Amino acid sequence: MAEYYDPETYPKQWNYLQTGTIIDQYVIERELAHGGFSSVYLARQIEDQIQVAIKEYLPRKFAHRTWNNQVVANSQETEALFKRGRILFFEEAKVLSTLKHPNIVEVIGFFKANSTVYMVMTYDYGITLNKLLTDKSLPITENFLLTLFNSLLAGLDHIHSQKFIHLDIKPSNILVRPGNDALLLDFGAIQSFPKSHLSKQSKILTKGYSPIEQHDLSAPLGPWTDIYAVGASMRVCLEAKTPSSALDRLQQDTLIPVAKALKQKYPEYLLKAIDWAMALQPKNRPQSVAQLLKALADRQN
Repeated sequence: MAEYYDPETYPKQWNYLQTGTIIDQYVIERELAHGGFSSVYLARQIEDQIQVAIKEYLPRKFAHRTWNNQVVANSQETEALFKRGRILFFEEAKVLSTLKHPNIVEVIGFFKANSTVYMVMTYDYGITLNKLLTDKSLPITENFLLTLFNSLLAGLDHIHSQKFIHLDIKPSNILVRPGNDALLLDFGAIQSFPKSHLSKQSKILTKGYSPIEQHDLSAPLGPWTDIYAVGASMRVCLEAKTPSSALDRLQQDTLIPVAKALKQKYPEYLLKAIDWAMALQPKNRPQSVAQLLKALADRQN
């Protein structure tokens, strides 16, 4: 008989690995973040006491943690989805371990334990862009935007040069480090390109940041897909609100160009670059990071 899992009565402390838990060669210190498919923990290597971040595959729609930390499918019906996701998570770790760049989160190892898989990353100090915007802890100036997003685009350009696209760029996946240096996080949606389409299982969407082609399983994806999300992330910094979704814009585009909405507050070249990046149709956007960087370098003297 299949185990029945009731999320209403399930002990909440079992959702996360507890402080002091030992897995592989690491001891868990505390949880850092969690989403629908994973949790991220601050941990410490037992041997040398170096702090790391550990990402655990735990898709809460498909699986749960048992009293002894094993991660198992919620039912026989979700077991296949859980196992497929576990394979993809491990593949993501392998890919990330090859993508070495100062502005991309560095994967230093991965292992299997507790019937699931874990990714070990270097731990960087900073604050995610979405939290920074919510807290209003820094003024959003022209210099801030250029410094942060030029560094982000440097990392993104490296990803694209290796024939991958990120597909989930948004403020919560951008860590702002000292000096406003960006670190791109969470590669759970990464895909290779050229690729004709996404599979239904691998499609990850974020309202306001995912362009129209990402909603279409038959549409070709490429660097221009990530560039839309970068433009949306830049616009959020200026307006402090998420843009209209691409699907809503496709029905009726009521999104006022930022070059018009904020023309008195920021330089024209910067606003026009954001509008170009957020063009609704893929062919009307920059087709490469280099094109967007050139537009962002076109300061008016």
